[in-house]
Amino acid sequence: MPINEVFGWLWIMLGFLSGMVIGLLFHDEQWLGGYASCPRRLIRLGHISFVGLGILNILFSRSADRFALSAPLVSVASQAFIIGGISMPLCCGLMAWNKRWQMVFTVPVISLLLGAGLTLWGLLRL
Repeated sequence: MPINEVFGWLWIMLGFLSGMVIGLLFHDEQWLGGYASCPRRLIRLGHISFVGLGILNILFSRSADRFALSAPLVSVASQAFIIGGISMPLCCGLMAWNKRWQMVFTVPVISLLLGAGLTLWGLLRL
């Protein structure tokens, strides 16, 4: 799906930009509670999820035309990957801010599992 390819490249660019911003703050060893603190780890996870999920969306867009799935199911998989891509860094940031947001991680995980499951199913049915 072309939307996933555009989204993927946008997300990679945002990953680079977020890496630049947090890279400017890494010199402070106590930033967000120190290197091993949960908030700092979550911010790093959010940063790399931009890049990783951007790549995943590009891979999906490159293989979507080969799926043995109906158009509505391909659309669901496409949307699931985009929802997962948007919600993962958002959830990481929310949880870094306040641990009470932990259960919100189910949104990106379920979305990404749905997208990956449909993709795998479509590829195995060839």
